Amino acid sequence: MKDANFGELFVGNHKPDRIDHLFLSIQTFSSQAFTEKTSEDFYDYIVVDEFHHAAAKSYQSLLAYYQPKILLGLTATPERMDGKNILAYLSNRIAAEIRLPEAIDRKLLCPFQYFGVTDSVDLDDLKWAAGGYDKTALSNIYSMSGYVAKQRANLILSSMLNYVTDVNDVKGIGFCVTVEHAEFMSRFFNEHGIPSLALTGKSPKEERRSAGSALVSGKLRFLFVVDIYNEGVDIPEINTVMFLRPTESLTIFLQQLGRGLRLAEGKECLTVLDFIGQANKKYNFEDKFASLLSNSGQSVAREIRNGFVSAPKGCYIQLERQAAKYILENIRASYGNTAGLVTRIASFEEDSGLALNLANFLRYYHLDPRSLYKFATFSRLSARAGVLDEFTEPLEEVLTKAMAKFAVVDSRRWIQFILKLLENLSTLPIEEFSALERRMFRMFYMTIWGKAFDEESREALAEKLTALAGSPLMVQELQELLRYQYDRIDFIDEQVDLGFDCPLDLHCSYSRDQILAAMDFLKPATVREGVKWLPEQKLDVFFVTLNKSDKDYSPTTMYNDYSINETLFHWQSQSTTGEQSSTGQRYIHHKERGSRILLFVREFKSDRISNTAAAYTYLGTANYVKHEGSKPMNITWRLDCPIPAKYLRKTNKLVVG
Repeated sequence: MKDANFGELFVGNHKPDRIDHLFLSIQTFSSQAFTEKTSEDFYDYIVVDEFHHAAAKSYQSLLAYYQPKILLGLTATPERMDGKNILAYLSNRIAAEIRLPEAIDRKLLCPFQYFGVTDSVDLDDLKWAAGGYDKTALSNIYSMSGYVAKQRANLILSSMLNYVTDVNDVKGIGFCVTVEHAEFMSRFFNEHGIPSLALTGKSPKEERRSAGSALVSGKLRFLFVVDIYNEGVDIPEINTVMFLRPTESLTIFLQQLGRGLRLAEGKECLTVLDFIGQANKKYNFEDKFASLLSNSGQSVAREIRNGFVSAPKGCYIQLERQAAKYILENIRASYGNTAGLVTRIASFEEDSGLALNLANFLRYYHLDPRSLYKFATFSRLSARAGVLDEFTEPLEEVLTKAMAKFAVVDSRRWIQFILKLLENLSTLPIEEFSALERRMFRMFYMTIWGKAFDEESREALAEKLTALAGSPLMVQELQELLRYQYDRIDFIDEQVDLGFDCPLDLHCSYSRDQILAAMDFLKPATVREGVKWLPEQKLDVFFVTLNKSDKDYSPTTMYNDYSINETLFHWQSQSTTGEQSSTGQRYIHHKERGSRILLFVREFKSDRISNTAAAYTYLGTANYVKHEGSKPMNITWRLDCPIPAKYLRKTNKLVVG
């Protein structure tokens, strides 16, 4: 705190003289009946730490009563396991965001080496209720099952000795399921010469403080804990974390992992031992590992098979062979096929306590909608699960294919247009559409039927719109999907001046067909190259795929494209384009000739989740800086708008050295 005179504490034995600038716990707030002593606009600025608790009852009186000018929520783990959306309290706005991989890349947290150890205990048939394992049953297996418990404890001990460099340097914490489990592990480690202590939420504060000091000094090697050290506790020196129980909540998993990721002098990295056994098919491995990876566009199953190539800089993830097999089988059974999704839908309300709908389902399981729509619509899966009456609709097959394309839409104004359109299908005033609305409608029509509405006869157009209106379940689901997508937008999309009313917005994602349809090109399927010159609009449109594989591209199209920094982009022309050719001269002199260069970028040709063609992100207009060579030309472009950090990590990933 720069100003020692600012604010007062109101917690424990601390009592303030004034209440205009306070630092207090939510428990103090509730016990002191603040809402009865202050007006709803008394505080201009309210900061709530650990904001992932916002949906809890203890926070409701504060958030429901006060109307501050600014409400700032801080949390390292915004996703809640119960599916409740905490962003609703913040007008669905994320002011700033940094995820774990980025924090490690920026050296704000220390790197980790993560070992997935094959657990000896099979939990496949263990009782599962209300979104998790029965704690008592877990504890009985881990600490009271005689030979089985000792066998597992031996495995934990031997694995720790195998994976840590020097046990005498260990400052470790082990997360246990119950008090009995923590005490059992502490006893076992002590019996084998490793000084340890069990701590729980009921342990006195003084005991916790002294235990932390003993761990740092080396008097203790391990703390085995239950319900503490998840959040709000800082022992930066911790260099070893052991997950000795399955953690169903992604929030708690990241909080526990975070206990070991603090930077400390002499600490090079965190060693993580995660004991992975045969798990209930409802256990979510996908989220756990996705949270550790820099590339969110690649499936976890693919990462496992490829050796976790998307681990953050300086980090290492290794799974023992059987542990990897367990995870892959679990993912396949949970999300990798229709049967797994149907099972989760059937038991969703019982498992989550939430009403079954598309948004709740996606949020609760942290599912990307693309991973659902590569199989079927949510409505069809719900009917197979027996929670929705059987139905027949004329456009189910057509819209099932289209849903995966709508699942990447992130343009606010296009979503708003489509939602308004879907509410008035029977009375669409197409003839009265403005030029902008016609282009938006063309993009929508192209996404569903693969052609421009302009080419349809009046009768064919009317027939298709009637079929759409006659598919109410599909239309409703599309509306739900688009609203879900709208709520997920975490960047500012801006309009780009192209000299006409273009519906494409900066940093939004679109398919190639949608992009060309928005620019009045009615036959996008005829475009085979990664460039398209539109003479009427005086636009050169570049479709760039950054990560090109031999499977998808020939040697003549393996172009070298990447961002140099947030404003400069290196692009390689087609192999036939020379600097003296008409195309090359148009690129070099585009400003003088009044033409514009548009840059659309994607990481891979195929979407790694949906297995369909990947969408492009619109990076905006670019200006010629310089070039080298000819046939192909290596051109450096300067973007008019900087590339946001979330995209820059992808666009410059291919730069070596």
